[in-house]
Amino acid sequence: MGLTLAQKIIKNHLVCGEMIPGKEIGLKIDQTLTQDATGTMAYLQFEAMNINRVKTELSVAYIDHNTLQNGFENADDHQFIQTVAQKRGIRFSRPGNGICHQVHLERFGVPGKTLLGSDSHTPTGGGIGMLAMGAGGLDVAVAMGGGTYYIPMPYIVNVELKGTLSPWVAAKDIILEVLRIMSVKGGVGKIIEYSGDGVKSLSVPERATITNMGAELGATTSIFPSDEITKEFLKAQEREADFTELKADADAVYDEKIVIELEKLVPLAAMPHMPDNVKAVTEIGEIAIDQVCIGSCTNSSLFDMLKVAAILKGKTVASNVSLSIAPGSKQVLNMLAQNGALADMIAAGARILESACGPCIGMGQSPNSKGISLRTFNRNFEGRSGTADAGVYLVSPEVAAASAINGYLTDPRTLGEMPTIRMPEKFAVNDNMILLPDSIDTAADRIIKYGPNIKSVPTGNPLEKTISAKVMLKVGDNITTDHIMPAGAKILPYRSNVPYLSKFCFGVCDTEFPERCKSEGGGFIIGGANYGQGSSREHAALVPLYLGIRAVITKSFARMHKANLINSGIIPLTFKNPEDYDKISQNDVLTLTDIQSAVSSLSNAKLINETTGEAFELELDLSDRARSILLAGGMLNYTANN
Repeated sequence: MGLTLAQKIIKNHLVCGEMIPGKEIGLKIDQTLTQDATGTMAYLQFEAMNINRVKTELSVAYIDHNTLQNGFENADDHQFIQTVAQKRGIRFSRPGNGICHQVHLERFGVPGKTLLGSDSHTPTGGGIGMLAMGAGGLDVAVAMGGGTYYIPMPYIVNVELKGTLSPWVAAKDIILEVLRIMSVKGGVGKIIEYSGDGVKSLSVPERATITNMGAELGATTSIFPSDEITKEFLKAQEREADFTELKADADAVYDEKIVIELEKLVPLAAMPHMPDNVKAVTEIGEIAIDQVCIGSCTNSSLFDMLKVAAILKGKTVASNVSLSIAPGSKQVLNMLAQNGALADMIAAGARILESACGPCIGMGQSPNSKGISLRTFNRNFEGRSGTADAGVYLVSPEVAAASAINGYLTDPRTLGEMPTIRMPEKFAVNDNMILLPDSIDTAADRIIKYGPNIKSVPTGNPLEKTISAKVMLKVGDNITTDHIMPAGAKILPYRSNVPYLSKFCFGVCDTEFPERCKSEGGGFIIGGANYGQGSSREHAALVPLYLGIRAVITKSFARMHKANLINSGIIPLTFKNPEDYDKISQNDVLTLTDIQSAVSSLSNAKLINETTGEAFELELDLSDRARSILLAGGMLNYTANN
């Protein structure tokens, strides 16, 4: 029996465990990346490990999230990251050089390598055949120190692409269709592997759009074969030597299969407030819009930008629309300026933003009250834009540009003949905004600079025998990390200051949650299905830890958040009978009886609702290693003890 592409890479990097779906495996990590919203904490954790130098083949620190400097906090964090990077052997991508995933695809990604990033959209690297995964910052810090990365062996889903896309239909529509089929929780515990004759019709940027937004499926990662299209892309980046042909064996066996006939796809949009709430643009209708934002790590490549410029050329943005465009990297922005496409955008009335995440992470460009915003981004969670009552739709660059001109949601097929866009044979390569680290000899003299906003990392305590406390919060299904620990320009500057950050925890759901935790000394959180979906931000676990949360009990968890809870020393438990969720209310007093023994002995846990007298059984779906981490009170304690 042959191997899938993902299985081949896993096999080549397997440190421990067996490739049996659901069983824990340990992987060697070749490359890591961080960004500044998660990087400050990741490097504080790396420093706590007392390791002098990173042990990966390549580690890169990017500044792309917290680039709005309306106070000293972000600039201080950037200085801290830069000095750590120079001292510890990490390349440093300066502010303005671009979004981590776009730049890494252009300059560092290598087919067949493993990449671990402290950002949920690290699977972008799967567009060139990497096994690229998002994780919490602590997992990335451990990998930088040479440690193994542990995950449950994923199931492999084959998405076969047949034929070619019709004019005006984009790669964004492919992944929106996959989301419509699988849902935001349909990819949990799975790798999405693309194949079929339709793959050959997709450029690397188009493939990267699909793997990038695969994160919204809850998938471990997504991956495309590395073929002649990959080779052409790497050659254009002056990196042809990094090319390796990679594909699945002809007799590979998959756990699931989905077939998508590309010629049958139409322009799609994800409606508020979930990426899987997908309908055809024509079905939604010509709704009036207030804003269009083009960019993000999903759709900010040169290929996307040239399409947008061609649509905007000679036109004017509608009077009722604010259009902003953020090219994904300095390379993209520079080439747009050189070939005149940037002038076409500006002439049409677009507002050009710096090469950074910007509006996608809530860093500016919030819509007006009850505004309708079309975005080429990957997430449209409620309140993520910075405007609580805004309606955000996720669309392709083609739909976005056409709609910006007309002033309403527009099917771009109404524009006539589609412009022909070709990828350049050579990109404008200039790595002058990437700083190389100090040599081993000179690194000893480098002083790491800590700003006053940088506080210590919260740590847990060894697991006690029994836990008895109140339910601090009860929430429903599909709670995202944006619900738990919001982002945005007002909050992101405090990612290195957990005590201050705690004021905003669950602010979208219950503004009184932080104070309730402080007055009660913490307790439990009860959640529905797919709890913790979304980003890799470990602050969604670290801040509840700081507020005294000892366990989270749900119907099911998203992969990365569950791992982050374990790393923080918070016990993730699921109802054996999902109907028991309805039998617990906020403020009920719960007792986890002999939880220490349950974690130690690999058994399920017993929960008593002291308020009602009812008893429940909870499942502890944990590896032996995860149980040891919980017993120690979190990954930092576990690492120190071992």
